[in-house]
Formats: sequence, structure tokens, C-alpha cells
Amino acid sequence: MKVMTMAEMAMNGESPEILFWVGCAGSFDQRAQKITKAFASILDKVGMRYAILGKEEACTGDPARRAGNEFLFQMMAYQNIQILNGYGIKKIVTTCPHCFNTLKNEYPELGGNYEVIHHTTLLQQLIDEGRIQLKEGGAFKGKKISFHDSCYLGRANNIYEAPRKVLEALDAELVEMKRCRSKGLCCGAGGAQMFKEDEPGNQRINIERADEALATGAGFIAAACPFCNTMMTDGVKNREKENEVAVLDVAELVAQSME
Repeated sequence: MKVMTMAEMAMNGESPEILFWVGCAGSFDQRAQKITKAFASILDKVGMRYAILGKEEACTGDPARRAGNEFLFQMMAYQNIQILNGYGIKKIVTTCPHCFNTLKNEYPELGGNYEVIHHTTLLQQLIDEGRIQLKEGGAFKGKKISFHDSCYLGRANNIYEAPRKVLEALDAELVEMKRCRSKGLCCGAGGAQMFKEDEPGNQRINIERADEALATGAGFIAAACPFCNTMMTDGVKNREKENEVAVLDVAELVAQSME
């Protein structure tokens, strides 16, 4: 895929409608790279002029701050803000709720003020505007899909409707888990838990959450966060259900359903 970087755009004296913040998972994790590609292919199809930072993009510092290393967080944040402000970036979209929350709610106090949107919100806007054309009787028509609320999308930023509206636009049957929306259970990866060993307990959080998703009888579990995707996938594999139930990002579902 040919994706323009900000440096290339600036060289040509152009500016993008939107900066796509890829994030560490979306850049380096093999599974999350597929989500990045799916989302970029949607942006290409609708003709949106977007760019990425490429090698100039560093981690937002979310895991460092959550794990208690405030000094490292601020160092990373200042570095990113300098680059973003240097390019005069106004609008950012990201496929990761952790990046979304940090850029939107935590960068302003350090001098980084941007309009930040999560990719599910952008997808909903594009569907509403008729820019995303979905196939009649697409791949997920009538299929049961259960949506897992990411903590940083739901409770932290009150975004519950956008991903669900996108799934409804696919003509799928949305089946909710018993704990959903503001009562949703964490996948177990947030707060930098992704990068450390389990603490003593009798049940892994991601397995408990995967059990709730499997109990809905849905053939697809939709996520809107690369961390949630990993944890739910691991939970489904632990229950040896990976051949019956697929864990997909909302962007992947849309990419597969487009004209």
C-alpha cells in the first residue's frame, strides 16, 4: 500500500484532511497491522486525503503513564506534540482507544490541542454521509455479532453508539453480552496490564470476558481496540472456539462489506 507520510506531503506543499495516528500496536503487532491496512483501504476507497507520520510517530506514552512513569510519559508526549505542531496538524484519527484518549484528553495540558476522533466515529460519519457504500446482502447480513466495549472508548469517553451503528449498517444482528456499555467488563489489557505478568487470582480477565461473548452465541466478536482484539482472541483460543468464532475489528468488518 502506498500511504503518504506527513514529510512527503509537506515537501509537496500539501496538507491532509486528517492525520491517521497508527499507534504502536497498529505499526508492529502482526494482528493489528491487518486492522491498520483495513482502515487505510477504507480511507483510500472513500477518497479521503490522509497521511501518517511514519518513522516520526512515537508511542503516545499511555502505557508509561498508566504504569506510573510520569517522567517518561511527558518526555514522549512533548516529542510527539513538537512534531504534530510543527506540521500544523488539526485533526487526528486513530484505531486505538488508548492513543485516542491520550491525544484527546491528556495532550492539551502539555500544549497539544487537536480534534481527535476514534475510527469507529469516523466510519459512522462516512456511512451517514453515504461515502461508504456497503454491498447489498454483504458478508455479515443476518449474522450474529457481539460488540465488546473498550474501556477507553466507553467509560472513559462515552462512545457507545458509533461502533454499534456501524455494525447495524452491515445488516447484522447485534447481540449484547450481559455486561455491556457502561457496565462492560475490561478485556484485561488496559492500564499497562498488557505488558506485565498476571497477578494472583483464580480467573484470567480475558477468559472471563471471552466466556461472556461466547455465551451470546454470536459467530463474530467485534472489537474497536487492538489490545481488546488480542485479549479476546486469546480467550476464544483458550476455549478452543477459534474455528467457530472470529474476533474482528469494526474496520475489518466494514472493509469486507464495502462495494
